[in-house]
Amino acid sequence: MAAYSFGWCDVGGAPVTAPGGKGLRQALAVLGAEIAGAPPETGVPAAVAVELVHTFSLLHDDIMDGDPVRRSRPAVWRAYGTGPAVLAGDALFALAVDTLATSAGGVEGVRLLSAALGGLVRGQADDLLFAGRPWTGPHRVRSTEYRHMAEGKTGALLGCSLALGALLAGASPAVVAGLDRAGRQAGVAFQIADDVLGTWGDPAVTGKPVHGDLRERKKTLPVVSALESGHPAARRLAALLEADGDVASAAELAEEAGGREAALAAARRGRAAALSELDRIQAPARPARDLRALLDGVVVRSQ
Repeated sequence: MAAYSFGWCDVGGAPVTAPGGKGLRQALAVLGAEIAGAPPETGVPAAVAVELVHTFSLLHDDIMDGDPVRRSRPAVWRAYGTGPAVLAGDALFALAVDTLATSAGGVEGVRLLSAALGGLVRGQADDLLFAGRPWTGPHRVRSTEYRHMAEGKTGALLGCSLALGALLAGASPAVVAGLDRAGRQAGVAFQIADDVLGTWGDPAVTGKPVHGDLRERKKTLPVVSALESGHPAARRLAALLEADGDVASAAELAEEAGGREAALAAARRGRAAALSELDRIQAPARPARDLRALLDGVVVRSQ
């Protein structure tokens, strides 16, 4: 099941080359080590640990959201069953902790990873709770709440990736904390970009059904921003969403009300905030340049 989740085999175990992840978290961990002045291989245990935790979270995330497809293939829970998928995720998390615990600086690394996991769980819990809240009225989800959720759900592990690589490389607490903040800001930008793709992206590229987030009543930033816009289309969008109307029409109205552009602007601000943190810690030129290119790709992929 673990090999299947990484795209290394089919359901029966035969080797295949299937779509894998974007490798963002591993890259951040290695860059964190380089920013701390260490060889890139110093960050490999951090890269392995964060990718194991990320994959564990995806296995459980798909179960909670009822998503049947991941990376253009049946999600692990659909391929093997819910119970086995939960256990596979648990095993990946245990392996992540063991990977760090047996590496240099592992005790502090485990603490950092555990704190990030706590943030991820809180963000995921908020995301689930948001789905049960109304689209409009005093109990609606606001963009400020969304940002807090995204910083936990996605930003916590991205911040941990950068910080963990630096920690294993012996960086100062100030550099570790600065990289954690940079990764969290990047995570918000990444989640927003993901939301844009989840609403308007091509399923052949995203590997997920079109308009899946709208069907699940997820309070993504493009839709929340559209509802907050005051645009005439926002009122029609609200009425359509409250009536559980056609999701394709809802996506069109959200774009007409400015939700897509507002979300992309917020993603660009998240990228800028991450780069500002990078400047503050005076990161070396070459890994800083690579990190800038990586963050550019986060925003550009959704445009």
